[in-house]
Amino acid sequence: MPKRTFDELVDLMKTLRAPGGCPWDRKQTLPDLKPYVIEESYEVVDAIDRDDRAALLEELGDFLLEAVFIAEITREEGSFDIYDSITAIHDKLVRRHPHVFGDVVAHDAEQVLVNWEKLKSAERKAENKGVLSGVPQSLPALLKASRLTEKAAHVGFDWRRTEDVFAKLDEELGELHEAIAGGDKSNVHDELGDLLFTIANIARKLEVNAEEALQSTNRKFSRRFQAMESKVHASGRNIDQLSLEEMDALWDEAKAEER
Repeated sequence: MPKRTFDELVDLMKTLRAPGGCPWDRKQTLPDLKPYVIEESYEVVDAIDRDDRAALLEELGDFLLEAVFIAEITREEGSFDIYDSITAIHDKLVRRHPHVFGDVVAHDAEQVLVNWEKLKSAERKAENKGVLSGVPQSLPALLKASRLTEKAAHVGFDWRRTEDVFAKLDEELGELHEAIAGGDKSNVHDELGDLLFTIANIARKLEVNAEEALQSTNRKFSRRFQAMESKVHASGRNIDQLSLEEMDALWDEAKAEER
């Protein structure tokens, strides 16, 4: 089967959106496409996590389609087309890689990141943007907390030692206990948020991706819980018929079998 080109995909989307094309595609707006962008992004991540190249091949196509779809809508309204987006990212990559395309020296990845942040800082200043302006508002909360504190750390607003963050964790945990004792739901809400934010900081200081760490634990919990369910179903019962003690015993079995 001959390989299709990027331009063919762009032309196909134009056809789908044109009069006489697909009624569903023609109806879509930018807000309509937001959930699909998020969904396709996570499906790409899932394929990577599963190390499934066949799935990744397909999901990357779906992911690319959303970019082409969005750019076709903006082309129709006269804002920009997908080639403008390609030009923008091309120019940005050249501009932010002076160690490749210019005379700046970077001997390792760490120096590249330092130079990258300096260039971004200069761009923000020229555009009158703040340090946190590049963090998307719609990021998942845990990932957003990591990115916000990472940005702040780049300009020196950070704990000097990881131990200092653990002290902050103890402080926030104490404040959460006080809020619970006070019975104020709003206060509990705020203090729990502060606690989670501090945990995200600890992960960053330990150079652990907090979002990936929690997703890994989510997968582990799901795997063990499903193993419990399989054992229960094999015995002819439903899991909601078990006592907590019985479920705890099966949970321990599931953990032991993974070792």
